[in-house]
Amino acid sequence: MPKEKQLQQLQSIEDKVRKLLSKHADVQQRLLAAQEEIKFIEALLEEKEQQIKNFQNQENIVKIVDTIAGNTANSTELKLKLNEYIREIDKCIAYLRD
Repeated sequence: MPKEKQLQQLQSIEDKVRKLLSKHADVQQRLLAAQEEIKFIEALLEEKEQQIKNFQNQENIVKIVDTIAGNTANSTELKLKLNEYIREIDKCIAYLRD
């Protein structure tokens, strides 16, 4: 095989390797971006799940208060006090997570 043909083949192979390396780098960047997006979405999902739990807890408290309290004045006061306790408990839970 003449040297020129071998050199051309070698250059062709080198060009293909460079293109593959470039594509590999692009795919890696897209993968990293996708992983970051997944982490963000997972954190958002966890936050939404926590909000749902809080709303469910508040709903349960309202039901309990309505059952316990006979008149509306006591009911409102009890709701406020229970909500205050819940906020304090939520702060403690958040502190323990950190």
